[in-house]
Amino acid sequence: MDESRPIFVQIAEGIENDILGGVLAEETQVPSTNEFAAFYRINPATAGKGVNLLVEAGVLYKKRGIGMFVAEGARDRLMAARRETFQSEFVRPLVAEAAKLGITSTQLTDMITKEGAA
Repeated sequence: MDESRPIFVQIAEGIENDILGGVLAEETQVPSTNEFAAFYRINPATAGKGVNLLVEAGVLYKKRGIGMFVAEGARDRLMAARRETFQSEFVRPLVAEAAKLGITSTQLTDMITKEGAA
């Protein structure tokens, strides 16, 4: 766990990563809050807070008496949200820094292509 970020956020991101990575498919049951709590040695309420973030985002839904499941279309929603975050947190600053350094978009594209091939 990353001490600099809240545990419940890390639990939510872990579930998101499992969905994006294909570990948790749509309509698959996710571990219970008690399982998360036992695994991470945290309070079940903290684990529940992470799961509830994903319920509020429409990524998970509850089947009463059974548990939490991955919602239909969750992977696509997560992918779209992560792409938007990627653009705002990485691409925009990269392009801004490249402009400051006089790097053209063609040169930047070439640099990215070279790094991708490495």
